[in-house]
Parts: sequence; structure tokens; C-alpha cells
Amino acid sequence: MIYADRIEELRAMMRSRGWDAVILTGSDPHGSEYPAERWKQVQWLTGFTGEAGDVVVTLDHAGLWTDTRYFIQAVQQLEGSGVELHKMRVPEQVPIPEWLAQHFEGEDEVLLAVDGLCVEYDFAAEIKSRQQEAGRACHMVSIPNLLDAIWEDRPQVPQTPVFRVDPGESCAERLGRLREWLREAGTDYVLLSALDEIAWVLNVRASDIEYNPLVISFLLVGRESADWFVLKEAVEDPETDGAFASLSDDGVTLRYYEEIEIALSDLDGSVAAGGLNYHLSSLLGSGRLRVSTSPVRGWKAVKNPCEIAGMRRSHFVDGMAMEMFLYWLEKSLEGDRAVSEWDAAVKLGQLRSEIPEYRGDSFETISAYGAGAALPHYITPHTGAPMLGARGLYLCDSGGQYWGDGSAGGRATGFGGTTDITRTVALGPCSRLEMEDYTLVLKGHIQLAMAVFPYGTPGCRIDALAREPLWKAGRSFGHGTGHGVGWFLGVHEGPQDVRQNLNPEGLVPGMIISDEPGIYREGMHGVRHENLLLCVDAGSNEFGRWCAFEPLTLCHFDTSALIPEMLTPEERDWLNSYNSIVYSSLAPELPRPVAEWLREKTKAI
Repeated sequence: MIYADRIEELRAMMRSRGWDAVILTGSDPHGSEYPAERWKQVQWLTGFTGEAGDVVVTLDHAGLWTDTRYFIQAVQQLEGSGVELHKMRVPEQVPIPEWLAQHFEGEDEVLLAVDGLCVEYDFAAEIKSRQQEAGRACHMVSIPNLLDAIWEDRPQVPQTPVFRVDPGESCAERLGRLREWLREAGTDYVLLSALDEIAWVLNVRASDIEYNPLVISFLLVGRESADWFVLKEAVEDPETDGAFASLSDDGVTLRYYEEIEIALSDLDGSVAAGGLNYHLSSLLGSGRLRVSTSPVRGWKAVKNPCEIAGMRRSHFVDGMAMEMFLYWLEKSLEGDRAVSEWDAAVKLGQLRSEIPEYRGDSFETISAYGAGAALPHYITPHTGAPMLGARGLYLCDSGGQYWGDGSAGGRATGFGGTTDITRTVALGPCSRLEMEDYTLVLKGHIQLAMAVFPYGTPGCRIDALAREPLWKAGRSFGHGTGHGVGWFLGVHEGPQDVRQNLNPEGLVPGMIISDEPGIYREGMHGVRHENLLLCVDAGSNEFGRWCAFEPLTLCHFDTSALIPEMLTPEERDWLNSYNSIVYSSLAPELPRPVAEWLREKTKAI
């Protein structure tokens, strides 16, 4: 098998250099969740395509570490590669630092090799610390682009056209916020390596990473300077390029991407950075590096009125596409048309592409029928995809990226946003178990959507609201309930989330989270219901300030698979109200047959 051969090639390199282990992560020099093709090292080496996966290769073992979302997928994709699955987010988990300490038991010293560009400083430090706690000398060598020696056709760093966006706050204002933070922190510079943070500060977008409108770059901001390390190849005249020229007007200096290493080596002064990779951290050293959480994460999470308006409009047009899609799907199956999972995904993409402001999907569409839906991050086959049948449950998890500068359809300047929606629908008769699971997951979704909570409550404290109906029935799910979403940025963003992990970040008005409980039965079916929710002010009284959620997503919930008597009166009222809002909002602009169909779908139960 090709992957087993690649691992043996890597081991040959290890033997020639005396390395005891090689550690590779599924990320890139910026800690990205979705790396560009160049940095899909784990996928190239092992065949595993999940977004979360790290690999350790020793001379006698190869292992992949991933979480509950990808267990079934990993078993399937690693078959024949010689790579063993190590499970994370389970009680018996053994993380990589601990596993390495155990694996070399009896050894006095070890030599570990990492691609220092793609391993975070904190992760490398933890590995070293565990080895030292085991009484073992640990030598770690950083080899940037370590796989270059055996990855012959490795893609280059992409450079796609850059354009500016208007989110209601200028680049100059956002740079000013950063410089004020520097003065308060008593630091000379802040280095941003997270691509979504750089895009937010500079109000720039591009297509360097699939599904993410991001520019691969670094941004170094001083009290009187801003250097953007973005160029990967010669640009004929940056000063006449629209996006680059406007950045120059904001005092931003363009530099080549690779120059970041020279700049940090020569820099005089203290540098604040968080999540920095091991290689760049080593260039700064402990004397100049001040490890600090970037303030941009928190600022970016709280959307301003312009961004909120853009998200509302994005969800309106996205909801139109979703209802057109669900109408098409039902009518196609009623007409005995052969539709595969892939056919359905393509159709949804076509409907979104007809929206003038559509800039692409926000992630690869998950179109899953029956057993496929039991994989939370199912990859829909492009060829040989399962056919949809007139029974059971079909799950579709998808989203779009939207941006318009006012030239498309007369929209207001700044219209844009990112959507993420999951709908599970009945394609025909369902079993009692399918209907129970469907109803329990929807109950959990509604309970979180109806939440009222004190200002600044962390998401981990309300996560149980979405799980309680499932728990009472002795059922559960392994992934988080909710994640943040960017404004025409990443479909996953922090620092806020709703999950069982003890994240102290409080929820405040202006934040957006997903609400997506689920249940997955291997080999049978899966259910997930997802809306995006806007955190809003719910008033104040003698007990303090209160928050609630307002759904942004506009697409009806299918009631045909429900067991109505399992809903409480309050849950039933919420569902009827939500479906009514969907109909009244979308019907006036939908084609008449679709509007009439939607009226039937949104009747009160």
C-alpha cells in the first residue's frame, strides 16, 4: 500500500539521521484547522483525511491520534497502512506527550524530530517536559518542511488574489486597537500568525485555503509599524494593486512570506504572541517572546451591527437555497428519480451558486444517507456514492461564504457572512428508533435555543441543556454542541464554544454559536439538527444582566419524523413559532410551488 511505503521511506530517513521518533501534526505554520494542500502532511503520509489528526512514527510503531468525530473514518482509511489509531476525548486516552514518555521507557535519552513550522511551541514544550519527568534526556530537532525529502510533488505555498472587505470598522481602527493593547501590555510588538485574525485586522480576504477566505501570511504590528509578510512571488506593482495600495495607505508594509524568519531574528524589542509555532518561537527565544493570548480572538468573536446585518442577510439567502434544495430532493424521490448522496450535494452547491454574493462553500458538504450519517464528519464519495431511498433519514450538513460590495443586486455595502446548517429529514417511513432519536436530538436543540442565562456565562455551563433529553433516554454524542462562526471567515472560530470542556470564555451579546446536538448509531443512522444562534441582550434586573439566543438560520425543521407527544408544550410552541417565522420570511421570495410546499411543511403540530 502506498501509505505503508511512505512510512517506510520516512523510517529510512530516521535511521540515517539517528532520530528515534518523528512527530507531525495535521496543521500548518499558522495553527489552522483547515490547512492548504501543502501542509496536509498527515493525509499524504497516512491517507487519513480528517481535520484533526496528529502522527507519531518511531522505528517500530506508527500511530494516529484523533478524536471521537473521526474514529470510524480513521479505522476505514488507515486499513493496510500499518498506522494504529489512538483515540482522544475518551476516558482512557493517552495523549502523544504521555505516550512518547511511556514508549521509550528504559532509554536514557531520545532524539525527536518535528516539523517545527507545524508544531506549536506549547505542544513541543509538553513533549520535552514529559520526557524529562521520566528521567530521560530529550533532544528535539526542528526540521522545517521535514517531508520535502520524500514528498517529491509537494504543492507550493499558494498566493491567490487579495481583496478588501468593509465590515463597518476600518483597518486603521483595528490597528489602532492593537496598538492601544500594546501600550497597555507594555510590549513593543504583537505577532499574529492565526490567519483569521490577520484577515480580521486588515479587512482582507483571499482563497489561499479551500472553503476559507484567508490569506496565508504573518502580521507583525508595532506601536508605529505594521509589516505584512504575505508575498510568495513577485508582484509587478504592489502600489497600483487595489487591495495592496489601500493597505499602504493604512501604513501597512508588504513583505515576502519567508522574510518573517529574518525579521524576527533581527527584531529589537519584546514580542507578544500566542499559538506560535515551535520554529518561530525558537528564533525569538525566551528573552523577547511574551506568550500571550491574542486580543483579536475576543474582539473578532463579538460582531458589530454591520457584521450582524450581513449575517442576517446571508442566512436569508442561504435559507432560500436550502428550501429550494429540500423541495427538489423530495419531488425528485417522489418522481422515482435516481439521486445519490453526491448528486444531492452537487444540487445544493448549484442552488447556492445562483446567489450573486456566493463566494463558495464554508466547508465540504456532508450529504449522508442511512449508515453514512452515523459518521459525524462523513466524506461523501464523488463516485459510487450510495443512492437515496424512499425511507429512513437523510442528513445534510453544509454552509456558504457570502460577500458583496454593493454591486450585486443592489445590496448594501458590506453584505456578507458565513453559514453552517444541518438538517436531517425523513425520505419516507422511519423506524421507531429513528423517530425517537430524531425527536430527542431536536428536543436538545430546542432546549439550548431557548436558554436564558447571566451575561458572560461560559458555554460549558449550558452545554448540558442540549444533552439532557438524550441523557434521560440513556443516549449521548461525543462532539461539542456548539462552536463560534466568523463573519465571512472561518466556519469554526473561538474563543467561545458550547461543549463539555471547561472553557471559561463567557458568552456575550454579538457572539454567534452553532447549536448542533446529534446521535450516531454505527451502521444504522445518524441525526443532527443545527442552527446558528446570535447571543442577544435579554434585559437587566436586580439579579444582573441577562442573555438569550436568536436563531439566524432560516430553514424549517421536518416534523414528519417527530413523535409529537415526546415534546413538552414549551418545545412544541418554540418549534411551531420557528417554522412559522421561516415560512413568513422566505415564502414571499420563493417560487410559488416551493412556497406552497413550505406552507405545508411548516404547519403547526
